[in-house]
Amino acid sequence: MNADPRRRELVIRTPEGIAFSFDLAGPVVRGAAFVLDLFIVSAVSQIIGAIFMMLGLVAHDLFGALSTLSFFAVYFGYGILTEWKLRGQTIGKRLLKLRVMDAGGLRLQFNQVVLRNLLRVVDSLPVFYLVGGVCSFLHPRAQRLGDIAAGTVVVRVPRIREPDLGQIETPKYNSLRDHPHLIARLRQRIGAQEAAIAVQALLRRGEMEPDSRAQLFDDIAAHVRGEVKIPDELFDGLSSEQFVRNVVDVLFRAPGAAGPASAA
Repeated sequence: MNADPRRRELVIRTPEGIAFSFDLAGPVVRGAAFVLDLFIVSAVSQIIGAIFMMLGLVAHDLFGALSTLSFFAVYFGYGILTEWKLRGQTIGKRLLKLRVMDAGGLRLQFNQVVLRNLLRVVDSLPVFYLVGGVCSFLHPRAQRLGDIAAGTVVVRVPRIREPDLGQIETPKYNSLRDHPHLIARLRQRIGAQEAAIAVQALLRRGEMEPDSRAQLFDDIAAHVRGEVKIPDELFDGLSSEQFVRNVVDVLFRAPGAAGPASAA
């Protein structure tokens, strides 16, 4: 793994020798996402305070203290909940096509999400997120202090165009296509970056040694099955590579579309 500070790019190399690159998000676009999220947090905390006032659950002279407490509760809760449930994205990050990911390319863990959000207190010092902004600007991986402690980076989500599936052998029969609910779930849970990794693995499979190739597709298949519960009968009898090919087929081809091989 390495990062090119000039291109603000993170490059992750798998044990199989395959390299995947991610464009790092700089402090400006991250700041814009933060401002969007701050508007949401402020609105929600004000609504909570107003509800308490209307219900008479708090005295008027305590309203200021309640508003402050509710703001910080929503502030941290919002960041932790959205980044965990939306797989590395807040609403602001999603609107600006950003995502938090593990700096080593591993699955983002809950404790990483919690730590990077709690350390926003330090990054926001002394005012206007100055510490975090300066750190992100100077760091070669554009990390603020919370990212460094949690081992995370913020990357731009690429706009993945439909790949030329003519370069990938299309399965003659794809059992996943008999289960539209699974296709919908796969398209919901498998992100653009994960789909791109699967496509690149298929396109470059001929460059790998047999053992490394098998291990890579085992890892990708395991990740997919970890995200979406696939019945065993749809996996049994298939190699991991065949399974990944089936997944890529349903991710990028419209329902009912036939590839070159399936048209035979």
